[in-house]
Amino acid sequence: MKQVCKCCGQPMVGRSDKQFCNSQCKSAYHNSTPKHSEGFIKSVNKILRKNRSILRFASPEGKTTVKRDYLLKLGFNFDYFTNVFVTNQNNTYRYCYEYGYLPVDQQKVLIVKWQPYMERK
Repeated sequence: MKQVCKCCGQPMVGRSDKQFCNSQCKSAYHNSTPKHSEGFIKSVNKILRKNRSILRFASPEGKTTVKRDYLLKLGFNFDYFTNVFVTNQNNTYRYCYEYGYLPVDQQKVLIVKWQPYMERK
């Protein structure tokens, strides 16, 4: 039985385990094959980007206190963040990329922008 390319269907010559006639067909095939986990990754990244956008909008100067309900009204999802920063006073900031927030009390949230001194050593 003659081998055919998985992408374009053209007959192939060469190794018996060869699947593609050239590198362009190999790339095209793998780029067109949907990945099962890609949908989940894209949906989480969409939430994270929206959270970042909301924090940036709510705190254009880089440090602001806002009401928690205000962020919720804008569509902020408190369950998703990219990293955590714990201060020397044990305050835990949750970050969406370079914008972070700290719940001050039940109704207020402090929004900050990442600063160089926050780097872990």
